[in-house]
Amino acid sequence: MNEYLDFAVRVVNLTNAHNQWRRLNAVNLIASENVMSPLALKVYLSDFMFRYAEGKPFKRYYQGTRYIDEIEAGTQKLVGELLGGADVDLRPVSGTIANATVFRVLAEPGDSAVIAPVQAGAHVSHTKFGTLGALGIHHIEMPYDAQNMNVDVDKAVKLIEEVKPKFIVLGGSVYLFPHPVKELAPVAHSVGARVVYDAAHVLGLIVGGTWPNPLDAGADVMTASTHKTFPGPQGGLVASRNKDLFKKISKVVFPWFVSNHHLHRLPATAITAIEMKLYGQQYARDIVNNARRLAEALAAEGFKVLGEALGYTKSHQVLVDVRAQGGGAKAATLLEQANIIVNKNLLPYDRPEDVKDPSGLRLGVQEMTRYGMGRDEMEEIARFFREVLIEKKDPKEVAKRVTSFRSNFLEVKYALSEKDLGVTAHTLLDLSK
Repeated sequence: MNEYLDFAVRVVNLTNAHNQWRRLNAVNLIASENVMSPLALKVYLSDFMFRYAEGKPFKRYYQGTRYIDEIEAGTQKLVGELLGGADVDLRPVSGTIANATVFRVLAEPGDSAVIAPVQAGAHVSHTKFGTLGALGIHHIEMPYDAQNMNVDVDKAVKLIEEVKPKFIVLGGSVYLFPHPVKELAPVAHSVGARVVYDAAHVLGLIVGGTWPNPLDAGADVMTASTHKTFPGPQGGLVASRNKDLFKKISKVVFPWFVSNHHLHRLPATAITAIEMKLYGQQYARDIVNNARRLAEALAAEGFKVLGEALGYTKSHQVLVDVRAQGGGAKAATLLEQANIIVNKNLLPYDRPEDVKDPSGLRLGVQEMTRYGMGRDEMEEIARFFREVLIEKKDPKEVAKRVTSFRSNFLEVKYALSEKDLGVTAHTLLDLSK
């Protein structure tokens, strides 16, 4: 018995240590992460996390869903409004599950899909190595335009016309500039193909108006995550303005890919959506400005930052080539020792086999922006990078100053509070007192 109690103590201590490190000591630059507001977190920690609600709101296979039905329906309507008028399904529990649902509706095993090239940011779920392959759908990559760090539009047009795929996929997980939806959607439609846009990383930028809305540009359906530049709980969604297509997709979410859809996500998603309605435009502008400033500052400190001729970035992401500093794996490890959290990443000219030690780092500024950091702080972060990776200072010594730096940015911004609403959000812990 003692060994289990010892492990329980260890679990609590590790969790506390993680919370303190990530929330009080570290600068997090992982491009796929963010933090919820305190109010969103409180409604997240609700009894909903224990309950089931298979099916659609007001048409459930379980009783006891009267409150979640109203929240789910209202949140889907609100997110649809944020996207300029779309039907939205929030039941996919991740962006990858949203992709799987859409791909399965649009193609049968053995059919072909044309995807953005991996060099231009395609997510693994778009490829034969991930969800597309698991569904037996053949993936064909569009040609890459190295000069513009994007899809080669002219060659992609010819490829789509030749292959006549069931659908094409744009959007992704590592991309600095918008993919050419407006240019390729008419071509895809001319051969009977649908256009899928994976907005997992840029949903918050789309809602905030700093990134083109793919539904405006001709995409038939959009998938997304709700926890990256859109700063909500982990989850996914599908959105479309094509009602017939949306109905087909919605019928496949459950029971093919999702049973219970983790109901505690929904109140937190609702609060986050309202925050984005109120503050999203400023938040998105600040994210993009911070990303560009971080890129400029890193370049000024002596780093090779990709995309210089194009203005470095139009998203929340920055890509840095750190081969001169020992490669991505080494650089990411040293920075973590200095309380700066990043991820190593393949760059467009890397080989697939370089995945364990790629040339680059992928940085994202959305979380630190939500904590209130601005242009001056981006310059300070770049100086920390220089000290650790170029000047080779002891990262543990730099970590102390990073913690001191971070101590000035502990409050989540662009957020609603209980005081704003004149209500109190009770968690289960509150109710047990």
